[in-house]
Amino acid sequence: MKKYHVKKGDKVIVNSGNYKGEEATISAVLTAKDRVVLEFTSKKDRTIGKRTIKKSKANPNGGMIERSVSVHVSNVNPVAAAKTE
Repeated sequence: MKKYHVKKGDKVIVNSGNYKGEEATISAVLTAKDRVVLEFTSKKDRTIGKRTIKKSKANPNGGMIERSVSVHVSNVNPVAAAKTE
């Protein structure tokens, strides 16, 4: 079993890719592909990403759909917990 520096429920910041600099919460860890599924909590209020799909019986027109965003586990870092005194 693989070990990662983050786990489900952790608050992270994305350090590379399309969502660089945004803060998110991990909703799932995909160990087979070394990816994490994110729910965004940052200033843009983005919760879902968009993805292009081909035509099919389920989607006869194809086009853009909304879905959860996944990024490689190496592209996220945990947010340091703020100390409250």
